[in-house]
Amino acid sequence: MSVVHHMSPGWLLDHLSFINKINYQLHQHREPSCNKNEPTSSVPFDSLQMDSVSSFGASGTIIASDSTTKSENDDGGNHEVFTQKYVFRSELFDVTKPYITPAVHKECRQSNEKEDLMNGVKKEISISIFGKKHKRCIVFNQGELDAMEYHTKVGVRCLLISLETVQAGLKSGFLFEKRDKCSEPITLPLDTCNLSELCEMVKHLPSLNVMDLQTLQLMEDDMSVTEQDLFSRVVENNSRFTKMITLMGQKYLLPPKSSFLLSDISCMQPLLNCGKTFDVIVIDPPWQNKSVKRSNRYSYLSPLQIKQIPVPELAAPNCLVVTWVTNRQKHLHFVKEELYPSWSVEIVAEWHWVKITSSGEFVFPLDSPHKKPYEGLILGRVQDKTALPLRNADVKVLPIPDHKLIVSVPCILHSHKPPLAEVLKDYIKPDGECLELFARNLQPGWTSWGNEVLKFQHVDYFLALESGS
Repeated sequence: MSVVHHMSPGWLLDHLSFINKINYQLHQHREPSCNKNEPTSSVPFDSLQMDSVSSFGASGTIIASDSTTKSENDDGGNHEVFTQKYVFRSELFDVTKPYITPAVHKECRQSNEKEDLMNGVKKEISISIFGKKHKRCIVFNQGELDAMEYHTKVGVRCLLISLETVQAGLKSGFLFEKRDKCSEPITLPLDTCNLSELCEMVKHLPSLNVMDLQTLQLMEDDMSVTEQDLFSRVVENNSRFTKMITLMGQKYLLPPKSSFLLSDISCMQPLLNCGKTFDVIVIDPPWQNKSVKRSNRYSYLSPLQIKQIPVPELAAPNCLVVTWVTNRQKHLHFVKEELYPSWSVEIVAEWHWVKITSSGEFVFPLDSPHKKPYEGLILGRVQDKTALPLRNADVKVLPIPDHKLIVSVPCILHSHKPPLAEVLKDYIKPDGECLELFARNLQPGWTSWGNEVLKFQHVDYFLALESGS
């Protein structure tokens, strides 16, 4: 369970525990070698091959078989069964101190309200900053005033609720008192395989016809598929074990009972062709903002492109739609006033993810004018034309409460969101079909789509355990 504590205001989650409870065990049959020192065959750079053991990994990774057994094959001969277990690197959740402390951005200031209009449309505030000779007069427009009011309400709620949650975390030992130990620098894997650029290149392959492609199922005994088979089609790992694929020389772990589509927004047809509709759809759009524009490191979509995502075609009746939203009021209003209405989704709740350190501090100050220690989630239900509450009237789900908080220590990897499977399970039917759009990792029981859908499944984010670990 990733839920450490569940209280009426929300949940305290252990993201690392959620990942490591996934059965990341690689399982493969091999013919016994007469010569133990015989080298294994090399893997071509441009091939996609199912492996059981990584030939490379993060520094400090120990590549060793977790267990070896012998069984009889169809020809009556013996073969060895290797099982290798992997765990996610715990240092990627080693957030021991805030990213920005209150002292960094806090200035000694005195506010003098000069004028407060009766209708509350505008306020003129003089702010005197200690150490400066002149006063600055700032006139806030209505949008800025709305944003200040919104963040004040959210900040108060986060402060009150997180205190209760953090106390429970400290008492249980999941969180610990602040330590003065300096963390060692963490070396992140190099992104040598740019998945998004790869998706862009594949679109121009002349032989690719996504309408004719069927779902590719990697069954228990499947050993290899070609790269052409992987692109722009839904891939399912129906095995009880994890599979490892090699894509452009990089290795990725596929958890059991998971499926994915590696493509960009222009190649979503295979997802529509797979014959499924989904009971919950989680969306983490690449929102456009100034810093993303300046950096050119991340792609983003315009509001019009986001509206074109075929959610109505993918959604089952009464589907729960959950959208991650940045703290920009522009994006919040867009989801509530344009996006959800265009999809026939009725808003039922607004939640927030609160990011804390391992000692319970906010990663950013609540009153920071730039970065906030929380992100929003807008939850809504697809309005079915038949007005049936559920596809099966005998299935009962709880009504979704408003203003819940999800509190967790964040992963240091950019946009590695906390898992929502366990916090949403009471609000969808049992064994419901689950879909994540713009995903960067895979989950058992979920279908994931995106042009970086395998990003955090890279083997270098994991450690191979020694035998007996």
